[in-house]
Amino acid sequence: MARTAWGLLWLLLGSAGAQYEKYSFRGFPPEDLMPLAAAYGHALEQYEGESWRESARYLEAALRLHRLLRDSEAFCHANCSGPAPPSAATPGPAPPDPDGGHEDEWARELQLFGHVLERAACLRRCKRSLPAFQVPYPPRQLLRDFQSRLPYQYLHYAQFKANRLEKAVAAAYTFLQRNPKHELTAKYLNYYRGLLDAAEEPLTDLEAQPYEAVFLRAVKLYNSGDFRGSTEDMERALAEYLAVFARCLAGCEGAHEQVDFKDFYPSIADLFAESLQCKVDCETNLTPNVGGYFVEKFVATMYHYLQFAYYKLNDVRQAARSAASYMLFDPADSVMQQNLVYYRFHKARWGLEEEDFQPREVGLAFPGTLRTWDLIENILASSKGRMGNKKKEYGEFPSGLSG
Repeated sequence: MARTAWGLLWLLLGSAGAQYEKYSFRGFPPEDLMPLAAAYGHALEQYEGESWRESARYLEAALRLHRLLRDSEAFCHANCSGPAPPSAATPGPAPPDPDGGHEDEWARELQLFGHVLERAACLRRCKRSLPAFQVPYPPRQLLRDFQSRLPYQYLHYAQFKANRLEKAVAAAYTFLQRNPKHELTAKYLNYYRGLLDAAEEPLTDLEAQPYEAVFLRAVKLYNSGDFRGSTEDMERALAEYLAVFARCLAGCEGAHEQVDFKDFYPSIADLFAESLQCKVDCETNLTPNVGGYFVEKFVATMYHYLQFAYYKLNDVRQAARSAASYMLFDPADSVMQQNLVYYRFHKARWGLEEEDFQPREVGLAFPGTLRTWDLIENILASSKGRMGNKKKEYGEFPSGLSG
């Protein structure tokens, strides 16, 4: 739809709620619905024209629209991603084909694409009912910009110029949580906090996931010696993280841009590689930032804490299974290897069975294990046409602050 057609919607935007407030992606206010690209483009135009309040208003609206699209994609793909029906399953042994096996291969392809067509029909039905898909889909690069929190780089400065210092602090901190080495934004944040005389006040990440605070609380309880409280919170953080991770994976199967004409199989390969790269990025994008440092191998780290905490609680069965789960991610870890040797040596004393040394199902189901990443890296290394991220800079320093 032409951009001018959304002019009235811009006038009707009203006091759209903040991008992080609770909302229903099924019942998104019709008067706030517009294409993400149009809302963001209008925000940047107002930014260039130094209409700071209007720019901040539409940046927040764009962030809310992005969340709407992300949640809607994840909902539809989660509801349409069940196992293949029996007709689409891998067929059993068939009698020899006199045509050299070509008929069997053709039958398998038909069964596979039959499942693909069924899933596509499910997605079409789902998306017809959701507001996010009633407007044009944004370009893939724009979605990458939102994933990297680039809009907050504009939002914090617009809020500062609009004399909303508390919101400027929150937006700058939110950007830095995903981009901790961005020195320019770090200087802005310190400057804003100095103006507010709030250097000791806690900071708010507007995009924080629920599991982040639970994980930090679990670590604090662990360090204080409250191992029971730590295991309860760490198990909760693990479950919440995996739920968010699953939604991220589902969202990677959304719409894709076709920028040129290609043969059938190269097109399928490009779409698959793009979706796979998005899924790889899920782990990076969902890794918590604690004190300016990302918690590498986040799932493995949680299992590491659980292993020792369960041991201190004398729950050796759970300790052994947590250690085995950790080894899925870092099998060369000598400390954890020694822990498993210790548990095995005393298994009769603790009444452990061989099954108690198997990884937990949660660990096995997580696609971030070492073996899975090796396979993914090999696939992506052989693919072509992968797109890189594009970084943008902006703005001058406020008076009194130098680069």
